[in-house]
Amino acid sequence: MTFPTKLLGDVCQTFTGGTPSRTKPQYFGGGIPWVKITDMLQGTVLGTEESLSDEGIANSSAKVLPVGTVLISIFATIGRTAVLGIEAATNQAIAGVVPKDTQQLQPDYLRYFLDSKHSELNRVARGVAQPNVNQGILKGLEIPVPPLPDQRRIVDLLSRAEGIVRLRREAEKKAAEFIPALFLDMFGDPATNPKGWAVRKVSDFVSRFEGGKNIQAGSENGSLYRILKVSAATSGIYRESESKPSPDGYSPPTSHIVRAGDMLFSRANTEELVGATAIVDRTDGKTLLPDKLWRFVWAEPVEPAYMHALFQSSHVRRELGKLSSGTSASMRNISQGKLFDFQVSIAPYSDQKAFSERSAAVQSILSQQSAATAKAQATFDALLARVFSR
Repeated sequence: MTFPTKLLGDVCQTFTGGTPSRTKPQYFGGGIPWVKITDMLQGTVLGTEESLSDEGIANSSAKVLPVGTVLISIFATIGRTAVLGIEAATNQAIAGVVPKDTQQLQPDYLRYFLDSKHSELNRVARGVAQPNVNQGILKGLEIPVPPLPDQRRIVDLLSRAEGIVRLRREAEKKAAEFIPALFLDMFGDPATNPKGWAVRKVSDFVSRFEGGKNIQAGSENGSLYRILKVSAATSGIYRESESKPSPDGYSPPTSHIVRAGDMLFSRANTEELVGATAIVDRTDGKTLLPDKLWRFVWAEPVEPAYMHALFQSSHVRRELGKLSSGTSASMRNISQGKLFDFQVSIAPYSDQKAFSERSAAVQSILSQQSAATAKAQATFDALLARVFSR
């Protein structure tokens, strides 16, 4: 059945968020929840890591949005969605989309529609230093508006499929929690270095970092290759599905192709996610590095499983966050110079190998969970595309 379409700007209001000055502590810690991209992972936002004060709202472009607002990330990680289950403000990496009439357009239906536009939004995102989606692009989307009973039927169907994906991700997350626990048990907290391992510069054990190229997305099936997004590494688990099509007919340099065993590093991301790493357990051989994900090229024998656990430890992530710079909280950067000079305690190779061997069984389970998650996600994506291509 074909439903009438309307411009999103005709049936919704759109709002962008903001970040108060971090030099003013009185702007933070108030009673107003403040959503960042990491708060959007569960589909419905019921709580946030940080909050703003009334003064923080008054002295920034952040706005308090109502319950039922559909959130969509428009900067760095483009196209992630959630629905506000509480009144909250957002940072500038997130736009709020509010139906003008919920008797005409249901928030959950709107969210699934925006999910279906994920690839399109990444393709048309604009920006030189960092692609982003502006309000004009959002308002120009054509949304099918079926009667409310049909919207509810579509939401019910898609929510069931999405629930399977969510269960898979939860199982994957639980499996991943064993690795840092084992790391702390064997090596202690890198912040205190209880084993007295040698403290070394990154340049001592990494010869170089390799990255790809910042290029605009092409059309689906217009090229054999896809380009990773920074979100492919931000969870600490490699997600090859977090990618966009490369330009039509594009033929990349071989050095840009992702390889199994690569350890990837997010050198540019939001304030809380910069410095994330992920190990490529398997790849289709047709996936490319972007400019904001680097591959470690080791200068000596190392165990990637150990290095990944070390760089994902809370101490190292915290220190890497301090190294990042940038005028905007929604996009921080780490230079190669600062990363090469970063000092961290490194266990001898024999101990790295022992960790790798002990964690191998968990890694195998994690790989299986990751493959199951990818399959569930692909099924949901295909269903989503079929629903909104009518």
